[in-house]
Amino acid sequence: MNNIETSGSTALSLRNVTKTYVMGADTVHALRGVSIDIDRNEYVAVMGPSGSGKSTLMHLIGCLDVPTSGTYSLEGRMVAEMSESQLAEIRNRQIGFVFQTFNLIPRSNIFHNVELPLVYGGVGKAERRERTELAIKRVGLTDRMKHKPNELSGGQRQRVAIARALVFDPSIILADEPTGNLDSKTGDEIMTVLDGLHDAGQTIILVTHEDYIARHALRTVRLLDGSIESDVKNGLGAGGNH
Repeated sequence: MNNIETSGSTALSLRNVTKTYVMGADTVHALRGVSIDIDRNEYVAVMGPSGSGKSTLMHLIGCLDVPTSGTYSLEGRMVAEMSESQLAEIRNRQIGFVFQTFNLIPRSNIFHNVELPLVYGGVGKAERRERTELAIKRVGLTDRMKHKPNELSGGQRQRVAIARALVFDPSIILADEPTGNLDSKTGDEIMTVLDGLHDAGQTIILVTHEDYIARHALRTVRLLDGSIESDVKNGLGAGGNH
């Protein structure tokens, strides 16, 4: 169902990746020789203190930025060899982004918010409706389809953002602090949605600073000063209940 041609079980592979930013007279080494493989249907939490490089890593994985050196292959394809239009297609169709701040359009109802990537992707009206309704159903909001974001709770708005990320049936979901703006009970509801998506075969990479959120994943990668400090399996995952 996913759009990228698959090669083996590896979803993505980074080798000796560095990212350096020059800011005036200062040089910031955001990533220092990071190597990591993530397989399809893995559920990975990325943790680390502020400035550790986790946001930079997510931006590289999401093709929002490019490494200074090293290689990144996504489903067997070298990202450095892709054109800007190919990268844009990956960002639209093949990687689903979920952000802390929801990023919904206030004046549009839930259906149109979720449908938007399909409109940009040139998908026909009938297929748009089918895909949009399915994505909204997967997050349990079919009865809220005609509501606007301000008529929903914070948890419901984040579920809309997850539905929008799912609408192209992407290979990977990148969730950047998806519970950061939510209370713990609502955050647990969002993690239940992500757990269910993983159970259904979705690859999920989750940035969080909360240990109890990271325990939902099956693997935790910790960054420190731009390097991988540790990379461990989490036992059963989902707080031990997965």
